[in-house]
This record gives sequence, structure tokens and C-alpha cells, in this order.
Amino acid sequence: MHWEGIYAIWLRDLKAMFRERSRIYGAIMRPILWLFIMGNGLRPAMQGVGVEYTTFIFPGVVGMTLIFSSIQSATSIIWDREFGFLREVMVAPMSKADIVLGKALGGSSQATVQGTVTLLFAPFVGIWPTPEQIVRIFLLMILISFSLTSLGILIASRMSSFEGFGAISNFVVMPMYFLSGSIYPLTNLPLWLKLLTAINPLSYGVDAMRGQIINIYHFSIYTDLAAITGFGLVMFSLAIPLFNKP
Repeated sequence: MHWEGIYAIWLRDLKAMFRERSRIYGAIMRPILWLFIMGNGLRPAMQGVGVEYTTFIFPGVVGMTLIFSSIQSATSIIWDREFGFLREVMVAPMSKADIVLGKALGGSSQATVQGTVTLLFAPFVGIWPTPEQIVRIFLLMILISFSLTSLGILIASRMSSFEGFGAISNFVVMPMYFLSGSIYPLTNLPLWLKLLTAINPLSYGVDAMRGQIINIYHFSIYTDLAAITGFGLVMFSLAIPLFNKP
């Protein structure tokens, strides 16, 4: 492992996020839109979830922030390829695994920062996590973000334009989000929907977040952790051979 190179790639991507303040503004506006507008609008139709509806969807809003931020971070690969920076990285004395790891850590750090901003809205929906809960939630956000960023890298490594990446990523992100149980319970679904939610990795991420935040599980924390970790390892492993030299 070339740790100095991995650190340089990670730091570059993290600095890029803070230079683009629109990402932070988006992380602030997204929970406002979903929690206080959509959450209150759907509340009359979503009775029987066991808790206040805005409380129920809050972990899903955190999950939405993580998946959008993680996948979006992979656009830097196309940007770097377009302007020649990726060529310079590829000829450096680093393996492709080091480069992919640096990009995955950079993207997951960006998503975790934005997820933390969303977590600050918890008291507004009646959620007051303890310090121990905050630590567990933070670690979960890192794991989920790393897995989803690896998926974004896998997609971006085969794309040659921003338009193509945007089309494919939206085709992946939106179904994953709406099939994750973020805005409705996964119980009492038709069989075909249950199958789709069961193979959706974000379902396990949202379930783990919901379990840690409001102690409601559909699966179990062990199933969630195994599914998220396994998905991340598979995506990371597949991204490495596809990350070819330009």
C-alpha cells in the first residue's frame, strides 16, 4: 500500500468538497425539504408506523444524503480524466488498488460530512441521540458511504462523459432509494417488492441507521452489517480491474 499517495488523493477530494459550498448547502436543504415538507405532507397517509412519521423517515433522509453524496463524488473521476489529472495519477508509483482506495475514502468522507450535517436536524423531529449512539451512527455512515462510493467508482470508471454518468447514476440511485424502506415500512409489501428490497444494499443501510437512531429494525444489525460490508467489498473489488489507464 502506498499510504502517502492514498492520503494525497483523499485530501484532494475532501478539499474539493469544501471549495464547492453548494454541496454543503444541498446537505442542509435536503433534510428541510424531505422532513418538514414531504414528511408533514405524507403524515396523514402514513399512520401505523409505530412512531411519528417524520421520526420514522429521518434515518431514510440520512441514507438519502449518503447515497446521493457518495455517487456524486465519483464524478471527480470523469473530471480528472477530462483534464488530464487522472493520467498523472495513473503513471505515479501506485497500484490501481491504491488509487481506488484513495477515491473511495475521499468520497466516503465527503458523504459522511454531509450525513453529519443532516444528523444535526435530529432534535427538530424529536430525536436526541446519546453520545454512544452518535459514535455508532458515525461509524455506520462511514461504512455505508464507503460501499456506495465504491459503486459510484465502478460506474464512473466506465463512463466517458458527465451526461452518461448522470443518466446511469440516476437510473441506479433513485430505485435504490425508493426501494430501501426510507419513506415507508418494508412490512406487508407484495412478494415482488420484498424481493427487490431484499437485494437492495441501501435497505440494510437504512435499516441499520433506523435501528441505531430509533431502535426499529426490519432485519437485524448483524444482517445489516454483513450485507453492507459484503456489498462494499464486492463493489471495491470490481472497481479495481475496471479502473484502467486512460
